[in-house]
Amino acid sequence: MKQQIFLVEDDADITRLVRHHLDAAGYVVRSYASLAGVLTDAVKQHPALFLLDIMVPGGSGLALCEQIRQSETLAATPIIFLTAKAAESDRVLGFELGADDYITKPFSPRELVARVRAVLRRFEPPLLASVRELGDLRIDTGAMTLTVRGNTVATTATEFRLLDYFARHAGRVFTRDQLLDAVWRDTAFVTPRSVDVYVRRLREKIESNPEDPRYLKTVRGTGYRFEAPR
Repeated sequence: MKQQIFLVEDDADITRLVRHHLDAAGYVVRSYASLAGVLTDAVKQHPALFLLDIMVPGGSGLALCEQIRQSETLAATPIIFLTAKAAESDRVLGFELGADDYITKPFSPRELVARVRAVLRRFEPPLLASVRELGDLRIDTGAMTLTVRGNTVATTATEFRLLDYFARHAGRVFTRDQLLDAVWRDTAFVTPRSVDVYVRRLREKIESNPEDPRYLKTVRGTGYRFEAPR
């Protein structure tokens, strides 16, 4: 069954370009020229991925991203921003709101398809499923679920991959570049600062006090370390 992608883009030419190349790559694209109806349809159809422009009629793609991440049924769905806003501050804001990737216009159709595939690959469960219980955390790689103090916590695919990588290498110190290579892989399109954003988001989800983390420790001047409780 072909994976369905929801595209929110008000430029008809870009919509045709994206649809043509993603259709050719084996995806089904449903497009929207405004925010109207996107969430309602997504809850019913459960798309595999959202491609969101930031500036669209009827609101902001950033606000839609927040709504998706707050939805019980859609929170884990990958989101890629497709936008003309190219400043690093815009990228960081997109990642802080829960985006999995950020593509700036103008873009190469080949790059677009490659990055859609890369983000969706992060959602594929590993060949060897495992369950790790570390303190208050339960990480189930087979189901790709995170439980914190007995409660299931929604994560994006990228957040889950990053936490699982930390947990599998507890005690080791990683630089931001090493984490990018291991978790993101397509490092030409993301920056080390993105790692800081994701670590902050993970701390908000797993730590009792994100300002004084028990699990995800900062190693000043180097990077991060995951500490497994004894």
